[in-house]
Amino acid sequence: MQNAGQLSRRRMLAAAGFIGLATVTGCGSGDDGGDGKDLSKKQNGAMKNYRAGQRFKAAKPLSFSVLHNNNPVYPMKSSWLFWKELTRRTGVTLEPVDVPLADYEKKRSVLIGAGDAPFLIPKTYHPSEVAFVSSGAILPVSDYVHLMPNFRDKVRKWKLEPELDSIRQSDGKYYLLPGLHEKAKATYSLSFRTDVLHRHGLSLPTTWDEVREVLTALKEEYPGRYPLSDRWSTNTPFPCGALFGYLGQAFGVRAGWGYDNISFDHTAGEFVFTGAQDGYRAMVEYLRGLVADKLMDPESFSQTDDQAVQKLLAEKCFAMSANPQELVQNYRYNLRKQVEGATIEMIPVPLGPAGPVVLGGTRLENGVMVSGKALKSDSFVALMQFLDWLWYSDEGQKFCKWGVEGVTYTESGGRPRLKPGISLMGSDPDAARDLQKDYGFFNGVFTYGGSWELVSSSFGPDERRFQDAMAQRRQLPIDPAHPLRSFEQEQATLWDTPLKDTVIQNTLKFVLGKRPLSAWDDYVAELKSKNMQRLVDLHNQAYERFTKENG
Repeated sequence: MQNAGQLSRRRMLAAAGFIGLATVTGCGSGDDGGDGKDLSKKQNGAMKNYRAGQRFKAAKPLSFSVLHNNNPVYPMKSSWLFWKELTRRTGVTLEPVDVPLADYEKKRSVLIGAGDAPFLIPKTYHPSEVAFVSSGAILPVSDYVHLMPNFRDKVRKWKLEPELDSIRQSDGKYYLLPGLHEKAKATYSLSFRTDVLHRHGLSLPTTWDEVREVLTALKEEYPGRYPLSDRWSTNTPFPCGALFGYLGQAFGVRAGWGYDNISFDHTAGEFVFTGAQDGYRAMVEYLRGLVADKLMDPESFSQTDDQAVQKLLAEKCFAMSANPQELVQNYRYNLRKQVEGATIEMIPVPLGPAGPVVLGGTRLENGVMVSGKALKSDSFVALMQFLDWLWYSDEGQKFCKWGVEGVTYTESGGRPRLKPGISLMGSDPDAARDLQKDYGFFNGVFTYGGSWELVSSSFGPDERRFQDAMAQRRQLPIDPAHPLRSFEQEQATLWDTPLKDTVIQNTLKFVLGKRPLSAWDDYVAELKSKNMQRLVDLHNQAYERFTKENG
């Protein structure tokens, strides 16, 4: 774990920075993103005494552009109540630049590179923002959080300074305003056909050893089928990205969608290469065993989601990765229509060698970048106040998630309840209206993070049980900050991509038996030949430098 003195000092420095910035009412931080102008000339439409817990209301009507990730599940409509009510409450009209979900990251890069990006660029996952730092195309938003009292309040109350430290760049600043969670929230795990397990006297597994035992028993009962077939393997750099993610967690390593070449070994006190760790090899060996013994469908690593789910519905398999939404809205709903008496449950992530843990750093979610050209606007201060209210205030977050009280939801026992006739993610299949599709609320562009009370307010019984179980687990330490300088980042990027490709390709070869595990040392040698050690050394030098300069 991090040295307590070092961590407390870093928090003190961060707090001092916040206090120093908070005293600047009309001026910038002294840097002002590089243009040196004070903010007194950028107050158009701003509130003079905006504070946490207060609704932002522009002093005059304003319009701000926002990049909008158009999800095909709920295609954007200009008629959404979300847009109209937002303008009514805040005096701000959002002008969405609509981009299809499948093209979002590519289109975002093109717009930023061409200088055509909207002022607000949400749905950005760290470290995607790093590519835009050196050009000045996005703002060092940490210079302007003094304009964001709700953001600062949540960082302070929820002790999120170490997480923010982890996304700082070599200049000590961060360029992404992440979604902030009060508590870590798990998302994916295995689901099992519980009626099938009960039929054969089997219990839901709690460890990965028990998972193997249950799959083995099912294979004996159904020798012509693969007990486990999986999904989330297409349109993603890491096939079976969800499974590798939560399986890796059980082995104490980042894998799947959360894979990063560089991980911090808290025992050794240094960064190491993730794909060469003993824990990573143990994870690969586990999955290789499942595939070799025909307990897991080898097509899991190449099939589409629809193909995988059809196998579940056709009873060609009895276990599959799930999240609470897919469990209820897809698996359970469709199984009930096709298989009489079918029941399915999602289990807490099975325990492995790492014990009852969850990965650290999961209280930050995707977030918002602010275009560098926004600083030139005479409404810049109002923009940051508005951003703070919509994405970080309790009221703004509840509005984005649930909508308008009395119209889309009512309060019952202190908890929001959808109005009759309105459905959310299949909660009422017979409802005439949908909260996302017809009203524009619960939109992933605006809805993430928040207090546990708000986050859990949409949990169904399944997710509540799952999250309650996962909440009892210990969060692994957060990797310490180790920001690279711009020239180092350019070099690291050249090494990073071929190394990551080598890890992913060989992970699949090992798991599928196309390369024997006896060749592991040869695989590590290949990584070394692709500058693995030089990449590790670069990050350790950055870590030592940042620690020395920031305490």
